[in-house]
Amino acid sequence: MTFLRLPEVKRLTGLSRSSIYLQIKTGQFPSPVRLGGRAVGWVEEEILTWARDRVLESRPNLRNVLVEPAA
Repeated sequence: MTFLRLPEVKRLTGLSRSSIYLQIKTGQFPSPVRLGGRAVGWVEEEILTWARDRVLESRPNLRNVLVEPAA
């Protein structure tokens, strides 16, 4: 399992820090995992799934391409 720190999450999602934390608060974005005293990280697979779901919401015609594995 890979953890992503905030700069990488921001880069992958295109969201600002404040937007990420607002969406966490409203349940629209994966919550971080506490890694240590002051360190948090996000599970990479959860962030990638969140991003894929945003694409599918805006482009339903891609559902079969992104959901089904390539043969």
